[in-house]
Amino acid sequence: MPGHARATLNDRRASNGELRYLGERLTEALCDVLRIAQSRCGRSPRAGSPG
Repeated sequence: MPGHARATLNDRRASNGELRYLGERLTEALCDVLRIAQSRCGRSPRAGSPG
């Protein structure tokens, strides 16, 4: 997806619909990353693992 996102953003012919769709997918991906990060912060570290 990162390559496709970058290519779409660099394409001056990309339509508003394509850019909106891309923005929605990227927003969903960022929400997933945030949810996972928050979930991991709530866990206690395992014995022997860094951090």
